[in-house]
Amino acid sequence: MPPIQTDDAVLALISALPQPVLLVGDDGFVTAANPPALDLFGAHIRGANIRAHLRQPDVTAMLGRVLDGAVSGQASFTATGVAREAIWQVTAQRMAAQGVVISLRDVSDIEAASAQRRDFVANVSHELRSPLTVLAGFIETLQGPAGEDPAARAEFLGIMAEQAARMTGLVADLLSLSRVEAVEKIRPRTLVSIDDVLRATLAALRPRSDAAGVALVCDLPPDLPQVPGDHDQLVQVFHNLIENALKYGASGGRVDIGAGVRPVMPGFDGPVLHVTVRDYGEGIDPIFIPRLTERFYRVDKGRARDSGGTGLGLAIVKHILSRHRGRLAIESGGAGRGVCFGVVLPF
Repeated sequence: MPPIQTDDAVLALISALPQPVLLVGDDGFVTAANPPALDLFGAHIRGANIRAHLRQPDVTAMLGRVLDGAVSGQASFTATGVAREAIWQVTAQRMAAQGVVISLRDVSDIEAASAQRRDFVANVSHELRSPLTVLAGFIETLQGPAGEDPAARAEFLGIMAEQAARMTGLVADLLSLSRVEAVEKIRPRTLVSIDDVLRATLAALRPRSDAAGVALVCDLPPDLPQVPGDHDQLVQVFHNLIENALKYGASGGRVDIGAGVRPVMPGFDGPVLHVTVRDYGEGIDPIFIPRLTERFYRVDKGRARDSGGTGLGLAIVKHILSRHRGRLAIESGGAGRGVCFGVVLPF
């Protein structure tokens, strides 16, 4: 078969497309590639056999069918690079007198979002199943002879109230997370005083700290700069962080809250406000720190559930700080040395 002559208009067309596109002859050899395809495969892709570069079974079989005469085909190709693993959707379309057009579309983010949704639904279902099972069991018990026993009835109703509160907290955090995600791309512009935010948060948590026997020590320098922010969301950030310190660092007997300006911080163009919440409790093994802001992740699942944690608090904090173009930094010297949560906010 004579070599296929690639029309200049076709070359101009594929060169204008943003996704990688290749023209392949019926023999499987690449006759043309646009700039994104050259970036993806390298300049040596011209004149190469496409099946030597897309060697995964599903893609190879699909290309074979189209090169043998099928009109079109589609398959997924996974490329492992230095920075990340990319999933490409490969589409092959026969074009009269030009051989086969192969286009690739990066669907990594779509696949990741789909997997995240599946995991999210599975986690929510799991988190709700346990308290619902407990409630159903105690309701059935109370409908029997135990319903006539005042002591058993009082005990069971107390446990049922705890489980109902756990589900209420989970639903509240899910709604909060949804609201935060809905506005995450919209950066707040109103100037907010962190001094006011922290004092409002501490006033709300003072009864809990007194009940736990934990001292809340707030040491703020005068004239802290205001930051562009959403007052209520920032209160939520520090409420979650200080509440976590009271839950998991209570054994240290003290939680310190401090703030200061840092003229330089890696990853930021200018000065930032750095607020810290430090406890002196059991601490966290540093190997767990990278996963702390994942949804539903708990270092100690049993202890977190016993304390009423939903596993969503730090995920909410991360999304709120993302909206404020800020960052959460977590430091722990290891078990028994407490934890320091640092909130970095540009201004």
